[in-house]
Amino acid sequence: MNSKKNNKLAGASRGSARQKMDKVEMIRKLASGQYRLYSRSKNPKTGKRRNLGTFSTRVAAVQHEREIQFFKRRK
Repeated sequence: MNSKKNNKLAGASRGSARQKMDKVEMIRKLASGQYRLYSRSKNPKTGKRRNLGTFSTRVAAVQHEREIQFFKRRK
């Protein structure tokens, strides 16, 4: 019974670590009121994230991010 409890705790810690990774906000609101989508990975030379597009609404930015993730894993 104790081992089940340990397994649940181990799974919870992995999940929370993953949530922290996904927590990095890739959509940022600009001063102009538009939303910009940035790459999750940083450029090793500049240390900055790549601009993946600027959108008038957050919904459009989220949709584009989902499309990017779909095509990255499509084979």
